[in-house]
Amino acid sequence: MTDAISYIIAAILLLQAVWRGPAALRGRTRERSLWGTMTAMSLAWLMRTNSGKQFVEHLGVHDLATLLKHLLAVIALASLFRYVTAVDAAEARTGNTRRIRIATAAHRYAPLTAAAISAAMTTVFLTWLDRTEVPTAPQFLDRHAGEPALAVYMGLFYAFSGTVIGLCAYQWGSKGRAARGWALRTGLRLMTAGMIIGALYAAIRIVYSMLAAVRPVSSAHAALQETVTDILLYTCFLLWAIGVVVPATRAARNRLKTLRKTIRLHPLWRDLAMANPDLVAVPPSRLLPHNRLAAPLNTARDVFFRAMSPELRLSRYITEILDSVLELRRRAPEDLYARAFAAAARGGASDVTTGARARALWIKAALTSAHDPAGQPADFPAGGGDSLVAEGAWLLQVAAAYAHISPYEVVTLLAEEHEPA
Repeated sequence: MTDAISYIIAAILLLQAVWRGPAALRGRTRERSLWGTMTAMSLAWLMRTNSGKQFVEHLGVHDLATLLKHLLAVIALASLFRYVTAVDAAEARTGNTRRIRIATAAHRYAPLTAAAISAAMTTVFLTWLDRTEVPTAPQFLDRHAGEPALAVYMGLFYAFSGTVIGLCAYQWGSKGRAARGWALRTGLRLMTAGMIIGALYAAIRIVYSMLAAVRPVSSAHAALQETVTDILLYTCFLLWAIGVVVPATRAARNRLKTLRKTIRLHPLWRDLAMANPDLVAVPPSRLLPHNRLAAPLNTARDVFFRAMSPELRLSRYITEILDSVLELRRRAPEDLYARAFAAAARGGASDVTTGARARALWIKAALTSAHDPAGQPADFPAGGGDSLVAEGAWLLQVAAAYAHISPYEVVTLLAEEHEPA
């Protein structure tokens, strides 16, 4: 049962590390710290399992899995605290509150402290702990009961862990009271609760280590201690993991909305970008350009596999659509929009729908003149507003109408230009 829980926690942490990997590779400092936390902690949890212990014990060093587990946990906690305090450390020049001063100092010295603790623990482990006999007791504390070195080794580890966990609880608790939005506030509160439980876990382990270093503890007390501390540790990680995910769910939901908007704008953007390649930062994908089956692949490359965030990509699409429309106005017939609006109004739709359809029909028809000599800008009404958000909302309606404009409608509209009055 213990191994199963450890595997589940390790898998959750590893999935988080994989998910946050792209942001870490893009060079964002805070994301790299969080990625390091997830990766190191997932490996530490694997060292708790029988498979992890057996894999490491083949190297011939007794209790090496325990040392690696603790060292990985130190690395993970140091990276976590660097992540937690990064924002406050960046604000040190503009703020001078007690929380910011504490965070700035801790952010600066956390890596050095972690390195010193790791070196001291390794020294005690290799030179002081008695590892000459093959271990028989199932737990590390029980195997080294009665050794003074046990108190030093475990005291170093849990003092560092408890301090970092307590400072994380302080930071998240302070920010949670001022957080805006239920998702962020709930996530910070859950993480704070998890860290408080984690600090309690570290305190119990320190006290038990001191007692065990003096004299062996009875098997009943050892089993009770393991059960209680395991429950605290699992609860700590459960609350922390949920707390990390809760704010991310809102971000994921917003990102999904952004992707949907980008996909809906893509056909309109692609046609305009193909007609005005000089106006786009990244040209559309053109794999197998004459094969209709390649269209979904080209869309996927444009929307998902270019090196930019979804928000930036959507903003770029909106801006480049507007720039391309402005360029089309210099080549389209002067009365094209009036005829497009009249054609759109024949369906008896609402004013908003008619306006969106008229603009879509104008764009489709104006694309046939994209390479004509430039002249005075033709009439074309403004979009949905002054902001990029308002323009984007309006362009989504135009893009929806654009997808249903048939070639026959375009030919009919253009033919009206040559009909006698």
